Amino acid sequence: MLRIRITILSMLALLFLPGTLAAQGPGGRDSGAYIILNAQYGSERHYVDVTQQLKELARHDLVFRMGNSTFGVDPDPGVLKTLRIYTRGPGGRERMFEYREGSTIDGSQFRGWGHGDWGGEQFNGGGPGGRENDAGVYVILSAQYGTRHRHVDVTRQLRELARHDLVFRMGNSTFGVDPAPGVVKSLRIYARGPDGRERMFEYREGSTVDGSQFRGWGRGEWGNGHDHWSGRWEVEVR
Repeated sequence: MLRIRITILSMLALLFLPGTLAAQGPGGRDSGAYIILNAQYGSERHYVDVTQQLKELARHDLVFRMGNSTFGVDPDPGVLKTLRIYTRGPGGRERMFEYREGSTIDGSQFRGWGHGDWGGEQFNGGGPGGRENDAGVYVILSAQYGTRHRHVDVTRQLRELARHDLVFRMGNSTFGVDPAPGVVKSLRIYARGPDGRERMFEYREGSTVDGSQFRGWGRGEWGNGHDHWSGRWEVEVR
């Protein structure tokens, strides 16, 4: 009787084994609810697009531990970095998954993970050249250029620049105005974060502005023209 039971169990195992292996293989791990739009790795100051690298990883591993060696790049040496995966859920709402350096990524919650059929063209928001330049989490409210006492609103000029360039070096010629001749000026971008808190990004004259952290950058669908120079802000100086 024991031998018969073992035989039956063996036959059942053989019967269900192919289906089990298929579920574990690339074609069987794509049932997640979230579609990946874009992936970025780095810190608040410096980060890079790793959508393509994540695609390659997804084709081989359902679960993996993430760090610099994972993507072959260290965008901000000596600083703890984060992987941000931007997705669209079943209701059409966008959601961002954040993983700190050294944590484990489980791809089972992402649809099409094993195929890597995602990213890029689905996330550029109509930006010029098909760049993924609308992935940021901060919504721009206003942009001011100058000094504390002499500054001008450049929201409109920044909007035009954003439609053509994701990254640019900033100065008087950028905005076609010098509100305080002979004095080092700053560009202040006032934005609202995902938690509703307002924050100010400050760039000194001659520095580089990277628009990838601002949502809708390539579309220029932001700004209300208000003068935000005064007031209490959470400040990040570049």
